[in-house]
Amino acid sequence: MAVIHHTTLKPTKLELLTSWLPTRPWYEGGPGEPELTKAGGFRLDDPEGEVGMEFMVVTDASGAAATAYLVPLTYRGAPLDGAEHALVGTMEHGVLGRRWAYDGCHDPVLVAQLTALIEGRAQAQAQSLSDTPDQEVSRSCTGDGAIPRDFATATDDREGTELSAPPHGVTLRLHRVLRPAPDGPLALPPGTTGHVAGAWDMPDGTRVRGVFAALHTDVRP
Repeated sequence: MAVIHHTTLKPTKLELLTSWLPTRPWYEGGPGEPELTKAGGFRLDDPEGEVGMEFMVVTDASGAAATAYLVPLTYRGAPLDGAEHALVGTMEHGVLGRRWAYDGCHDPVLVAQLTALIEGRAQAQAQSLSDTPDQEVSRSCTGDGAIPRDFATATDDREGTELSAPPHGVTLRLHRVLRPAPDGPLALPPGTTGHVAGAWDMPDGTRVRGVFAALHTDVRP
């Protein structure tokens, strides 16, 4: 299990995201600087114990209405080869030293563990506590066989990021702009064969849930 260090970060995660979020095509904020608040999220463990993984939810109050974003991040002790385009920034960690923070959709370790979570082979962990499962995270997998590991591309659009595995007819979509689900059973998008859902706080303190990631399988002949 990953150990959570309660220490200093320079710059902080929110400071890094303040610069990075406006560069994303799915960012909906106003013309000024984002006004970010940490609103929720969870962690996944790296079986090798090398890469930190966090699915952070932040709320931005800079636009006409507050918007919640899902930001999967990986934290590494050295640069990830070939991932310069996915670098969010670097931080100085009070215990671990220099850390490279990446958009986790482009990090193969996070993608592998996210698919393991969907399949039920990995457990979501609390964001700020060591060795504590996050009971608010739900998942499902109704497809046949294992989920592919070789997602070849990660493409951003106005709502999220889509990871594609063309030879298998499988896509994994991360909902970057989060929409609270109505009360009652979680409604999944048509064609969903797996999902991850979680909770976050609205600006008024209300706790809401929504879909974080959805797996789709092309069943056409």
